[in-house]
Amino acid sequence: MNLQIFGTRKCHDTRKAEMFFKERRISYQFIDLAEKGMSAGELKNIQRSVPLEALIDTEGKEYERRNLKYLRFDKEKTLLNYPLLLKTPVVRDGNRATVGYCPDVWKGWMNASQK
Repeated sequence: MNLQIFGTRKCHDTRKAEMFFKERRISYQFIDLAEKGMSAGELKNIQRSVPLEALIDTEGKEYERRNLKYLRFDKEKTLLNYPLLLKTPVVRDGNRATVGYCPDVWKGWMNASQK
């Protein structure tokens, strides 16, 4: 498995995702969205598994702060420019990805990689 976890240190679900993989001794790369966002290629890859609309945290502070509720905007460009708009954690393993805390899906990934 070649895992990446995109999230922030303050996010409770991101910390739970990290603990999930640490407890199972599965290595991962953590990308703090407060410091560095996703590249365009990473975002395209994640979109193969998760629709773009599901990646945007419409309940978050950043969405409200940027007043996006009332604006029309290019979702892809906006996510690339403002990575804190992403729902977290985004967990990516190659071409597979999930948004939020999804331990059942991750267990399926682990079982598939052991075969």
